[in-house]
Amino acid sequence: MKRRSLAAWPLLSLLVALASPFAAQTARAQASWPSHPVRLVVPFTPGGATDAIARLLAQKLSVQWKQPVLVDNRAGAGTIIGTEVVAKAQPDGYTFGLVVSAHEINPSLRPKLPYDTLKDFTPVSLIGTQHMVILANPSFPANNLAELIALAKKEPGKISYASSGTGTALHLGMELLKTQAGIYLVHIPYRGAAPAQQDVIGGQVPLFVDIYHSSAPFIKAGKLKAIALMSPERPASIPGIPTISETVRGVSALSTIGVVAPAGTPAAIVAKTSADIAAIVKAPDFAAQLQSMGVDGVGSTPEAFDQMIRADIQKWAAVVKASGATSD
Repeated sequence: MKRRSLAAWPLLSLLVALASPFAAQTARAQASWPSHPVRLVVPFTPGGATDAIARLLAQKLSVQWKQPVLVDNRAGAGTIIGTEVVAKAQPDGYTFGLVVSAHEINPSLRPKLPYDTLKDFTPVSLIGTQHMVILANPSFPANNLAELIALAKKEPGKISYASSGTGTALHLGMELLKTQAGIYLVHIPYRGAAPAQQDVIGGQVPLFVDIYHSSAPFIKAGKLKAIALMSPERPASIPGIPTISETVRGVSALSTIGVVAPAGTPAAIVAKTSADIAAIVKAPDFAAQLQSMGVDGVGSTPEAFDQMIRADIQKWAAVVKASGATSD
């Protein structure tokens, strides 16, 4: 045993000698990071609210890092196209991805994903959350959630609701309400919020579920009436609208926006990026900009964001199973 151990020492010494330059090179690379432009992949087309948030964040990070942070829009397939780009990128700290609630919904709604949501990404930070609201045409006979539930039970399958698309947190939030309240509403998916808003305002569809900030001008103008928020509790910014959980306990949902990196991205880079994002999000000027777009800033640690992602995957999987929702 002793002879064998002694014989191994030269080989071990050689391996250490060979590894040392690479380790030193890696350490120097991380210390000088970023040394060239960084890419932020956004799984949406340019011009939307999520894209606007990404560009604000990229601008702030560019100043912080003294390197350009370039927004790369890769829209399509319920955010899968852009997210796959991040999953397959080199984990060198030069590619990050913006993710929304679809990131946690897709594993159960779309079982043939080209990536593993838990294994192929490193969570970086939860940027913030948005409030979702059930809306109705002003002529709709129900004025609150209790009245809506009573009407839906009286006329099962005769009341429809619009959403900005199948498989979104908006769609599944309503499906969660349906299963918990024991009602049946017909889902009518649209390609975006704007056409859905117009059809509900015009009376073609009686109900609509939307991000509150998107429909707030129509609510204030009396063109839409708010039935209930999906938020866990009434936010200070929207105190006048009751939540679903005030009528049906245990039903709540928020729309989320966060940043992830490819799995294997150096921990030091992930930690620095997370801390820098948190500092930006919590700065008064940026927080005010987010609030103006209906986003409550968070700026979480990677660990907290990871816990949220895992919990939401389980939550939405249960909703998909109970409701029978599909991605079609």
